Amino acid sequence: MDKEIDSNSLNELLREFIDLYCKKDLIDLELEYPTKKSLIVSFEKIQKFDPKLASLLIEDPDFVITAFEKLIKKPSAGRMDIEFAPHVRIAGVPDNDLLIENISSKHLNKLLTVKGVITKRAEVMHKVKVAFYRCTMCDHNFRVPLLRKSTPPLICPECEKKALKLEEENSYFVDIQRAECQELLERVRGGAAAAKIELYLEDDNVNKIMPGESVELTGILRLKTPQKTNLKQQMGGAYSRYLEVNYINPIKKDFEEIKITPEEIKKIEELSKDKDIYQKLQKALAPGIYGHDEVKLAIVLQMFGGTKGKTMPGGVPIRDDIHILLIGDPGSAKSRILQYAKELVPKGIYVSGKSATGVGLTASAEKDELGDGGWTLKAGALVLANGGLACIDEFDKMTEDERSAMHEAMESQTISVAKAGIVATFKAKCAILAAANPKYGRFDPNRLPAEQFNLTPTILSRFDLIFPIYDVLDKVRDSEMAESILSSHRKKYQEKKEDELDRELARKYIAYMRKNVFPVLSEEASQKIKEYYVELRVRGQQAGAVPITPRQIEGIIRLTEASAKVRMSAIATAEDAERAITLLNFMHDQILRDRETGAIDSDIINTGRPQSERNKITLVYSLFKEATEKSEAVSLEEIASKAKELNIDDIEFHRIVDILRMNGDIYQTKEGYYKIVKEG
Repeated sequence: MDKEIDSNSLNELLREFIDLYCKKDLIDLELEYPTKKSLIVSFEKIQKFDPKLASLLIEDPDFVITAFEKLIKKPSAGRMDIEFAPHVRIAGVPDNDLLIENISSKHLNKLLTVKGVITKRAEVMHKVKVAFYRCTMCDHNFRVPLLRKSTPPLICPECEKKALKLEEENSYFVDIQRAECQELLERVRGGAAAAKIELYLEDDNVNKIMPGESVELTGILRLKTPQKTNLKQQMGGAYSRYLEVNYINPIKKDFEEIKITPEEIKKIEELSKDKDIYQKLQKALAPGIYGHDEVKLAIVLQMFGGTKGKTMPGGVPIRDDIHILLIGDPGSAKSRILQYAKELVPKGIYVSGKSATGVGLTASAEKDELGDGGWTLKAGALVLANGGLACIDEFDKMTEDERSAMHEAMESQTISVAKAGIVATFKAKCAILAAANPKYGRFDPNRLPAEQFNLTPTILSRFDLIFPIYDVLDKVRDSEMAESILSSHRKKYQEKKEDELDRELARKYIAYMRKNVFPVLSEEASQKIKEYYVELRVRGQQAGAVPITPRQIEGIIRLTEASAKVRMSAIATAEDAERAITLLNFMHDQILRDRETGAIDSDIINTGRPQSERNKITLVYSLFKEATEKSEAVSLEEIASKAKELNIDDIEFHRIVDILRMNGDIYQTKEGYYKIVKEG
């Protein structure tokens, strides 16, 4: 390659640049070396100093960076055993909107910047940087640097015999690590697969990244030498690629890749004053789905989320993401709602529980070719959705082990891995929108909905809102739904309605509010939430049930703050609290109302049974206990007769007997006779 700047001119330019911009940094670095091993150089300063030098750095980074590192290399002051040879790392190289999928052969051996999320990280390995060779024939020894393209020597320069032996104990090794980076989810649109690229990390860049982290990577694109065993690849001249990482810059802000122009900000500010903004966002969420207004409003609020950055006394973070579960009859548009939500939210990921394992959802340590047979840390869907929305369909089809792996992710929003000697914690700060089917395939109208959830109380209690979605046979509603579906199919022949919100603008609206609006509860809103909580608890005390728990207060607060975000308000008002309470009341009426007493009972979810049923179970058990104190075993008919006097019919009695047997409280001695299991 013809260079506009030759080696001598480059050295002169670099000396001048070092004198102007790097003197103090080098003095500071020398004092900390080798604890700190890199000189961070701003690309902006290089461009300001000499645009031609900046251009040459992009086009031929090996030439410029190698020259730079040679100029600053010297023996360390007062430590002659250590050479001061820091790496030169270039920060601030513009990415020019380069996507990983658009990296091509024209970028080979050039300096480039890409943004992505780390999906895998292999074990640290060690590479010979300066090899020490000894000749077994003449005992001649020498050191030789093994650069990226250099070939290890085979012949002794003294006796010219092939008798060289590498002595590892006298050689200098450097840490290396391989990883994998995937396109940022917020930059992938239209259902395309996210492109990936392999990363090569060396020395002080090792262990600087974790799976799930969003990063900006500056590096040199290299070709990967084909393996000798892969003759077909060698014959075809096909090479894979990797990015030799020079500089790592963590990305901390959510949705920063959503570019919003000043004109769009103006539209967003105007839209926030629209009194119908909630309805417009609901229509933008699922324009092709009729009804389910409460569900749509809840998901809209979920997309905005609560106010982030709050902590409990002691510094424990308070979750600001809202988790929602939809449990509905087949064909009730649950999956479609999830897919709509994934496309509208600035950063979303969609997975099916039928095809996702606990590892696929959370994180794992597994054997992988990336680490040459070593162990690799691999991020799952919830880690990759960090800062966004994870839509999980077929939630009930996952195994119990897989669902239990999500407990930590849903509450503390972290995922801990302790496998193969690797202990690590991943961030999984995302909202979860899950969909499931009832236990028996379709809801039985004669049983409580909560009794038909094929999910454990421990996982159900972590959702802020749970909505059953019924397929109800109703002529008027069916006619309206059919017309809505037919209308959506005719839509391409119709003009867009004026009140319809553009989905791309809605997406940017959500991103802007999440990034810039952090509502605080007003005194009126706080008082309203407090009164609602206390009133429900008093009613529960009178009915002998627990209608609401302190955990649900936090859910109401999150929904209230999200409601304020929709309006671009820094204050969450009593109106916002009322909107959140209305959604909670709707959920209570649907799944938490005890049909026998009419009371709201959160234990229907928390324990799987209403208080009234638990009272009957206790009552029947006490009848067995009282009767078996007088005799060894008791007749089932005798207990059934006593239970009938207490208004427990035969069907319910036999169901309670089955529950007591399954719980191990009673057992059958012979046909029709039972004993209680005595404690101790």
